[in-house]
Amino acid sequence: MLVAAGVQAVEAVLVLVASGFAGFGTVHGDTYLRSSGLALTLIGVGLAVALGFVAHGLRRCRRWSRTPAFLTQLFTGIAAITLLQGGRYDWGIPTIILAVAGLGALLAPASLRQLTPGRPQKS
Repeated sequence: MLVAAGVQAVEAVLVLVASGFAGFGTVHGDTYLRSSGLALTLIGVGLAVALGFVAHGLRRCRRWSRTPAFLTQLFTGIAAITLLQGGRYDWGIPTIILAVAGLGALLAPASLRQLTPGRPQKS
């Protein structure tokens, strides 16, 4: 569970950093419309907070955190494939590794025991 929570937390931090770059670009006039840059920044910060909340839920073995964590890894993988198809190997390769590590950690037997309702818990 610690690996899955760690991957989720890393993704939250990366989204927050990307939101900071978007906000910096908005302030310095690097966006087409200032309002869209501001909206992108606020959405990114909100997403980073949500991802951090899911990471916290994974760390505490909360069953509700399984689905949002799985979807995060799925969308991270899709983003990675898009980056790789666009020739952005410098961003795509680490992103796909992160997504695969997150999925692997979520689908590990110990994680499945902790996060799947109705499964017997080992003491």
